Order: sequence, then C-alpha cells, then structure tokens
Amino acid sequence: MMTHPVFGSANISGIIFRNRLLRSATHESLADSNGAPTPAHEKLYTALAKGGAGAIVTGYAGVQQDGRTNLPGMLMMHDDSLIPAYRKLTDAVHRQGTPIILQLAHCGRQTRQAVTGMKTVAPSPLKDSVFNEECPRELDEREIETIIRNFAAAAGRAVLAGFDGVQLHMAHGYLLAQFLSDYTNRRSDRWGGSTADKFRIVSEILHRIREEQGDFPVLAKINAYDRRRGGMRVAEAIEISRLLDISGCSAIEVSSGTVEEGLSIMRGPRFPAEALLACNFRFKALPQPLKKVMAPLLRFAIPLPKPLRNYNLEAAKAIKRAVSIPVIAVGGLHTMEDISAALGNGEVDCISMSRPFIIEPNIVRKMQEGRQDASRCIKCNYCAIMIEEGPLRCWHGKLPAK
Repeated sequence: MMTHPVFGSANISGIIFRNRLLRSATHESLADSNGAPTPAHEKLYTALAKGGAGAIVTGYAGVQQDGRTNLPGMLMMHDDSLIPAYRKLTDAVHRQGTPIILQLAHCGRQTRQAVTGMKTVAPSPLKDSVFNEECPRELDEREIETIIRNFAAAAGRAVLAGFDGVQLHMAHGYLLAQFLSDYTNRRSDRWGGSTADKFRIVSEILHRIREEQGDFPVLAKINAYDRRRGGMRVAEAIEISRLLDISGCSAIEVSSGTVEEGLSIMRGPRFPAEALLACNFRFKALPQPLKKVMAPLLRFAIPLPKPLRNYNLEAAKAIKRAVSIPVIAVGGLHTMEDISAALGNGEVDCISMSRPFIIEPNIVRKMQEGRQDASRCIKCNYCAIMIEEGPLRCWHGKLPAK
C-alpha cells in the first residue's frame, strides 16, 4: 500500500477519519416511503466503507415534511420511529471501522408541492425556475423557530442512532443556503439583511444542538459562491465561515452553485440533455421526435461552467486561511495528482468526492494500493439526472434501452 499523507488519519472533533478522502453527501433515492434507510443503503454504505472511504456522509435527510425533496426515496430524520433503522445502518458501517455522518436538510423552495403535498416555503416569496412552482410562501417567525427546533431534534435522533456527527446542508440553494444568500433572502426583519442576520437561523440551530447534545460534532456544507445576481460570493462565504467557527461548528465542506444554475454543482464537458428529457418531470411525457429536436437546443442554450476540475479549491483555501477549524474541499478533485497537491501543503484538511464513489465505491482502496491514480468517472452527470426515475447508479453517458 502507498504510504502517502492522503491516506493518513484525520481527527475532526473526535471523529477519527480513516484517511482524508471522504464520500460527500449524495442523494441515492433508496429510502422507504417513511424516509427510513433500507437494506440497499446498508449494502451501498458497507461497500463504500470496505472500499476505503475515510468517512461517509449520507444523502440528505429531511428534518420536516415540507422540506422533502421532489426526488424519490429521500432519507428523513423527522420522527423517533426512524431511529432503529438508522441504528442498523450505522452499526453496519462501524463494523468496517468507518465513521458515518448524517447530513440534515430542508429543501425550502427547491421542491414541489405536487410531491410533498404541502406548500413550498422559503425565506422570501421568490419563484424557483427549475421546480416550476408558484411563489413559495414566506416563512414567519413561528415557522422559522419550528425549523430550528426540528434541525436540533433531528441531530438528537442522530446521536441515538449512533452517527458520529451531523452535517448541516447550507449549500446548493437549499433552505439554509436560501437564508444566507441575498438573491433568495429579501427579508428586512432579524432573519435578513446583514450577513450576521442572514446567518441567525444557522447560529440558532448550532446553539440548540450544543445546548441539547453537548460536544456532538456538527459539520457544515456551504456555498463559496454562485452565479446568481446578488448571490453568494467568496468574500461573504469567508465571513460566514468565521461565524461558523465562532458558533462551534466542527468543520466546513466548501462547495458552490445552486440547482437553478444547472451543472454548476456537478460540472461536465457536455450537458446531459438526453437524460434530462428522458426523466425530468417537465419533459419526460413529450413525444420522442420533439425530444430529438430539443436535445441539441438545450445543449446550445445552457452554458457549461468552467473549469471542470478543482473548481472550489481556491475558495476552500481562502476559507481555510480565515478559520481555525478543518476545511474540506469538494468539486472536480478526481485524480491523485490534484488531491495530493491540494492536501500536500495543508491548504485544506480533507477532500470529499461524490461521482467517483458512484462509479467505483472502492476508488480510495484502488488509489491507496497504487492500482489507479484517477477516477473512471467521465462527468456525464447522468447519475445526477436519472435519480428522478430510480435509485442512484452510474450510467456512464448511456440511457437505458427502450
């Protein structure tokens, strides 16, 4: 096996990561109708653990019903009845010696009433162009307090279920990210305006968890930037990171982009138009001849963000210089060359990956044993699109035969 700093252990708030290559949160569309993990989760996470992942962050788990995703099979952590199924999952992962962290989320305006059965909510009544919903209802004080309480309650269930920590999903345009961005937060009360006021909901969640669960590790996944007018920029992300540090956050994972921006979050060399037309709720019922016409038009009309590699790394380095807690970089870090360079001089503490683990759950072991120095992922992003139709898998740029 390679003796390399990448494969040395790391300690984050008492969580001992087996190495510095983590599986980033990835929605798997595998939960049952109540949001409980299934045997398919246990099989997948056990494979990731056996494959060498330093730690596993679960797919996002909803803290209340109106915060469910529009995608099928979302994990939930809104009810005590779910704890036994999660305990079975964490026990299976721990038997492999791997830490597991539960990501907690509320989707805010990035979901559909047709799926949740409930009106979408957000910091401000601003329609999301991707989800084709009417303007979401603006949250009032009582509802914000309920969300804070439910995030904390979900963290308490994570403790009882045996998780090593939780991660607050504050990225990619979901509810906490919506509060943090001027683009989606137009409020003039104590929950909007200054960075500190926009951050208030996060600080209240962190305070509540600390009050109820003591030193239980709480990580955060944030956006360093997006391309929305008046949206997140690196300078404000640094300020938010300092507030996380002060508020007792255990570590920060640095990402970027929103669902509304298309492939900003998971970048690739070619827009996956055929996959989108095959399974997205807005397009899948269209006649096949029309889809053939639309595919090249979509590829022409929707820009592909650049670069394709290491696209959050510089922002992560800047955040690392500003805080005292560990920083994790995610986004296009798929080769040992890039990973080693990012970790070699301590400019970030860990690297997390999503797509490389989808095609190869044992990618870390392969790299550690010197059998492979890059992921086989071609960044087609069919995995991110096709979960609207079924469980997570690697499609490698090919639609299923009809």
